[in-house]
This record gives sequence, structure tokens and C-alpha cells, in this order.
Amino acid sequence: MPPSVLPPSVLPSSVVPLPVVPPPLVPVLEVGGSHVTAAAVDLDRARIADGTRRRLPLAPGVGPEDFLAALAETAGGMLSATALGARAVRDTWGIAVPGPFDYARGIARYHGVGKFASLDGLAVGELLTPRLNPRPAGLRFLNDASAFALGARHTVHTGSGRLVAVTLGTGIGSAFLDRGTIVEDDPRVPPEGRVDLLTVDGRPLEDTVSTRAMTARYTDRTGRPVDGLRELTALAVADITARDVITSALRALGDALAPWLTAFEADTVVFGGSITAAWPLIGPPLYAGLTHHDPRLAQLALSVRDDGEDQALLGAAVFAARDA
Repeated sequence: MPPSVLPPSVLPSSVVPLPVVPPPLVPVLEVGGSHVTAAAVDLDRARIADGTRRRLPLAPGVGPEDFLAALAETAGGMLSATALGARAVRDTWGIAVPGPFDYARGIARYHGVGKFASLDGLAVGELLTPRLNPRPAGLRFLNDASAFALGARHTVHTGSGRLVAVTLGTGIGSAFLDRGTIVEDDPRVPPEGRVDLLTVDGRPLEDTVSTRAMTARYTDRTGRPVDGLRELTALAVADITARDVITSALRALGDALAPWLTAFEADTVVFGGSITAAWPLIGPPLYAGLTHHDPRLAQLALSVRDDGEDQALLGAAVFAARDA
């Protein structure tokens, strides 16, 4: 005779369902050229926990003490957020920062790059850790473009085998992912996985494709100064010179990227950064440069993400959780 099965209503009183405990949130920081943002990331739901985002401005010429204080204050504001409630928080942080930076040792290397010059040589990891309460077990630093790439793969392009991310703004950032692993030392990618180290006509790529280069070229041709890419792209609606400057630069970027996308056998390319707000203007010449070099690149899955900060925060969490 088969054993009897008691219905749930008559289960022994000693059998109590265990409560479902949500996984701990991952604390992260994202440092940009003009801000620092902190958040707690729910990786299972691929989102930033409601009410945990905190953001403070950073001046380009910020000194070491003010820089560390801003990071610690932003992090502290996130950790004290009432929205955290009873959720546990991991004791390993993910921190996305722009290069040049010694990511393994947590040391800034901003020399001769026109930003954060006073931070060159600053041991950010060593000096920030004791300022955080509770003190974390570890800080895991990664490039901001790599964080953007990991975030995009975790949320949107989960099935991508080889994903390349390119960020366009003050300069050019990039990351190459092979099934979610950051690739930097490989003949299939540029040195260190950095597109900004490529050249156009023997000159650094950023002498052609960057805020500095494009605004300077417009001023050289017209005699009129322009305040950043936002103004330049706005002018391009009616100004043929502004449009030509942008078109030429983005076509050159496509030409420079194409051989590496082919060598890496990329199946997905994700673009982010402030200039992507003008994608109807920059997308066509960029795509023309890619496909002119290699028509096979027309098969790429092209994606534009205007939520770059969210993606970088999520990617920093992926990196921290994986490493922990």
C-alpha cells in the first residue's frame, strides 16, 4: 500500500516553511569626469535598488582630500538609505573609474590626460577603505567602459558571445568581452583593449574623435567657439560645417574600429556616452565607416544605451560579485 500523503492543512506543526531571504545587494561607486554616484545593486533583478542612488559633483581639478571625501560621503549616503531596509549588503564593493588607473592596486595614474591631474599616484583603494562604514572587506576597481560593457551584457545582451562596448564623450572608452570576460591582452583586440590608443593618419584617434578635437576643428573652420558636443550637435541641425565635422569624425571612428571588430569576431557592439543622445546624426556615418571596411559588419547587433550610468553601476556590481 502506498504511503499516505497528508494534505498541507494537516502537516505536522513542527514543519515550518523557511522564509525566503533575498540575496545581498552589491554596493558600487561610479566615478565620472564631473560626478561620483553610489548605489546598491540587486543583481538577481538586474536593477538598482529603489531609493539607494546617491550622486555628488566632482570638479575636474578636484584635490585628493576632496575627492576621497566626496566618494566616502556618497557611499555613506547610499548605505544609510532607508530604502535598504533589512536587506543585507555585500562587503565587497565594485568601483568603476576612468583610466589611466592601476585597477589591480587601486592607484590613480592621471598624468598628462587633462583630468584629475592632482590625483596622480593617489592610493584610492588604501585611503578610501577606512573612510567607509562599515569597513569593506575589499574594493574591486575596473575601467568605466568595462563596467558599462558588463552591465549591458547582464541586462540586455545576455546571449552575446563577443561584445564590444564603446563610450563616446570627452574621449573614447572601450571594452571587449568574450562571453562576459574582459579581454585586454590578446592579439584580437587593441593594446589593453583600448580603442583610444588607435591612430588615424598616424595621429591618436582622440585627435579626430573627441569633444576637444571636434569643437576645435569647428572653430578652426568658422572662427566661432563652441561649448562642447551638446552645442556642436545642436548646431549641426542647420549648420553644414558642424554636420561635416561630426560626420567626418564618426566615419573615421568606424574605419578605425572595423578591423578590430572583425578580428575579435564581435557579434554585438554597444555604444554609450553623452554623444549618443545625437545618434540620428552620428549613427549613419559611424555605420558607414564600419561597413565600408568590412561589409560583413552589417550583421552586427548594434545597440545604443543612453543609460550609461545605470549600466556602469550594474557592471561594477557584476564584477565585484564575480570576484568575491
